[in-house]
Amino acid sequence: MKKLPVGTSDFRELREYDKYFVDKSMLIAEVIDDEAKIVLLPRPRRFGKTLNLTMLRWFFELTEDKEKRKKLFSRLFIEKETVFEKHLANYPVIFLTFKDIKENSFDEAFLSIKDLISEEFTRHAYLRDSEFLNDFQKNEFELIMKRQADNFVYRRALKTLSGYLYKYHNKKVVVLIDEYDTPIHASFYYGYYEDCISFCRAFLGAGLKDNPDIFKGVITGILRVAKESIFSGLNNLGVYTLLNNKFANKFGLTQMEVDKLLKDFSREDEMEGIRDWYDGYIFGKTKVYNPWSIINYIANIEDGFKPYWANTASNEILRELFKESPDSMKEEFSDLLKDKPLTKKLDDNIVLRDLKKDQTLIYSFLLFSGYLKAFDAKKNEEDELYHKLLIPNTEVRLIFKDIISKWINESFESRELQIMLKALVTGDIKLFEKILSKFVLETLSYFDTEKKNVEKVYQAFILGMLVNLSAKYEVESEKESGYGRDDISIIPKDKSKKAIIMELKTIDEFENETKEMALESAVKQIKERQYETAILKRGIKDILKIGVVFDGKRVWTKEG
Repeated sequence: MKKLPVGTSDFRELREYDKYFVDKSMLIAEVIDDEAKIVLLPRPRRFGKTLNLTMLRWFFELTEDKEKRKKLFSRLFIEKETVFEKHLANYPVIFLTFKDIKENSFDEAFLSIKDLISEEFTRHAYLRDSEFLNDFQKNEFELIMKRQADNFVYRRALKTLSGYLYKYHNKKVVVLIDEYDTPIHASFYYGYYEDCISFCRAFLGAGLKDNPDIFKGVITGILRVAKESIFSGLNNLGVYTLLNNKFANKFGLTQMEVDKLLKDFSREDEMEGIRDWYDGYIFGKTKVYNPWSIINYIANIEDGFKPYWANTASNEILRELFKESPDSMKEEFSDLLKDKPLTKKLDDNIVLRDLKKDQTLIYSFLLFSGYLKAFDAKKNEEDELYHKLLIPNTEVRLIFKDIISKWINESFESRELQIMLKALVTGDIKLFEKILSKFVLETLSYFDTEKKNVEKVYQAFILGMLVNLSAKYEVESEKESGYGRDDISIIPKDKSKKAIIMELKTIDEFENETKEMALESAVKQIKERQYETAILKRGIKDILKIGVVFDGKRVWTKEG
C-alpha cells in the first residue's frame, strides 16, 4: 500500500517516493488550452494548490534528462494527450511561492520577499555569466542574489528574470506564483496593507502585463483582488474562482476520487463520517471534499474525526470581522451555525480594506476562504445574481464556534467566564445570574437589543459562551423534544452529571409583562412542552430547568 502524502506538497517528491497521488494531471492540458496567457486560480487553503503548481513546474521546466522527467508522469492521464510530447520539459520556469510570508511588519515581509527572489535568481545563476547580459546587468544580478540590490530592483525582478531567461534559452517562459495573496492577508491583519499592495502591484503588474517573453503564467491564491489594481490592465488574464465551472474538479477531491481513496486504503466504512466532516464544498457545479483533512484523518485514524483544516491567518481576520460586524450579521452567523441558509449577493473582487464596511465582501471573503459554500444561484428583478450560503460541514462549523468562543473570551476575563460556567453546571443559579448579568451589560453593547428577533441575539451570545463546555457537554439549540423545541440544552457526556434546559424570553412590554411573569412563563413552557423527554431517553435523570429573561442589557433567571 502506498504511503499517504501527509506533509508532501511537491509533485516530484511525491512521485519519486511513490506516495499516493490523486491524478489531477489534466490541469496541465487545461492550462495550455486556455485562451488566457495568465490564469488566476483562487481556491481555499489546503486544497492542493501548491501540489498542482509544482506539478506544472515539473511538467514544463527544461531538463537535460527528458526521459527521467517523463517517468514522473507515467500512467497519468496527461501522458495520453497530444500536448504531452510537445510541451513536456520545453520551457524555462520561474517558480515563486509566497505561502510562508506572514510577517507582522512590511520591513520583515519585504526581507522575506527579497529572499524568495534571491533564491530564484540563484537557481538561474548561469544567466549571470552568459554573454546575453552586459556588465551592468551582471552586476545587478549579483546584487539581487546577495539581497543587496535597491528596493525598486526587486519590484521589477519578475520582468527582469523572464527577459533574461527568454534571451538565453530563446524560449518563452512559464511563470508560476503560488499563494500570491498570503502576504496581503498578513498585511491586512498586521496593519501594513497599503505598502504590501503597492509592492504586489509593481511586482506582478510589471512582470505579467503585456510581457512578450511569457508563454503561460499560473497564479494561485485565495482571493482575487483585482480592484486593488494589482492585476489592472492585464487584458490577458483569465480568472476562474470556485464559482466557475472551468478548473472546478482540479482542486479538492471529487466524490469519485474519495471513493477510490477509501477503497485503496480499505476505509469504505468511513464514508458517512467523512461526508459529514469534510464534504460540502461546491466548486462550479462539482461537489468537492477537503483533501488535506481527509488525508490527515486516514493517516491518524485512531484519533477519530476532528478539524485539521484550521487556517490561522484567516481565522484571525474572521474573528476581527465578527467582533466589528453589525448586529444583524451576528444574528446571521447564528443562523448559519443552525444550518439555516442565507441568500446573498457575492463579489469575487475582494478589497480587504473594505471588508468591515461591506457585508457583501464579508460573505464573499468567507466563501472564497472556504468557510461557506454557495449554491442555488438565482437572479433578482434587477438581474443581480444571488446565491444561497451555508457552512459546508462539521469541521468548519467547529471552527466557526471556536472563533465565536474566542471572541467571547476576549470580551471579558476568561477566569470569570469559567466561574460562571461552573456555577451553571453545578446548579448555583444565583451566581450564574450575577456573572451573566455583568457579561450582558459589558458585552451586549456589540448588539442591538431593541429588535423584534432579539431573543436570537441573546441565544447566539449564550451559545458562544457555552462552546467552552464542549469537552464534557453537548450543547444543542432548538432541538425538537417533547412537544416543541427548547432554546438551549446542555447535556453531560457523563450521565451521572446534571443536564440543563434553558428557555430564553424577553419581557413583552405591550402586554405589561413583568420580569416575574416572564420568568414564570419561561419555566412553565419547559414543563408543559416536556423538553426533558429527549434527555431522559439518554438515561440522564438529574435535569435542571432554567428560565432566563432579558430586558435590554438586564437579565434574570429562575429555576423551574
